[in-house]
Amino acid sequence: MNGSKKTIFTGVATALVTPFSGGEIDYAALERLIEQQITAGVPAIVIGGTTGEAATLSDSERYELFRFAGERIRGRAVLVLGTGTNDTRVAINHTKQAEELGCDGALLVTPYYNKGTEEGVYRHYMSVADATALPLILYNVPSRTGVNLGINLLRRLAEHERIVAIKEAGDSLDRLVALAELTDRLTLYSGNDSQIYPTLALGGAGVISVVSNIFPRECCDICRLYSEGRYRESLAVQHRLMPLISALFTETNPAPIKYAMSRLGLIGEELRLPLAPVRESTRRMIDEALERL
Repeated sequence: MNGSKKTIFTGVATALVTPFSGGEIDYAALERLIEQQITAGVPAIVIGGTTGEAATLSDSERYELFRFAGERIRGRAVLVLGTGTNDTRVAINHTKQAEELGCDGALLVTPYYNKGTEEGVYRHYMSVADATALPLILYNVPSRTGVNLGINLLRRLAEHERIVAIKEAGDSLDRLVALAELTDRLTLYSGNDSQIYPTLALGGAGVISVVSNIFPRECCDICRLYSEGRYRESLAVQHRLMPLISALFTETNPAPIKYAMSRLGLIGEELRLPLAPVRESTRRMIDEALERL
């Protein structure tokens, strides 16, 4: 819970891949993926995040992707658009565009490469929040950005009425415990599929998930069973997915999930450089995990 602030979604938001074909966005495949997610009962979909290879999209591609997704989802699921980048002015423009297209919230990754100071990162997020009416989800992923959002910084950011949540993709349970103290001000979402259950147990509201691209119902089951007080059953589903989760993060996301989806006939494996198809050893791991499931 986060007090009087809006909770954008509860449960699972699928961080949807962006399918490509011949170097262009494969919109026919994207429409099929959206329909599959909605049919599976996923309450929210994230478009244009890390898993969607947003860093390699041009502005025109990004905005067309946003528009297309919004028109296809049509309010049948919560739509969160990835608008973060390492240039505050551009992040503001992306977020304004997302707002004009009528989404339900925006996901903003911590500015990467520049490695802003704590004050710089604070001003970055506050500038975006001041420029939009959308509820915003902070995205902490220090393995990619080189910056970790400190607890004191999060307390400051949580004072803004439109900064409502955090997607936490660190790898520390100590960090999750510390974040649990902020759930009265920021909704906590797991950014790691391996930590859905622990995040729920510490007061989190759900997950922004990669594995739900292929197992949306199972990811929803973890959250649903937990919310029903069926904790052992929830944990059992988490355990069952763990070999696949481990395989999908052997190499940089989304290369492994795209390979898995191609094996299931959902999309082609095509990526944009500098991402490359996964190694043969990773393919075997994914194949084995899919076979067991």
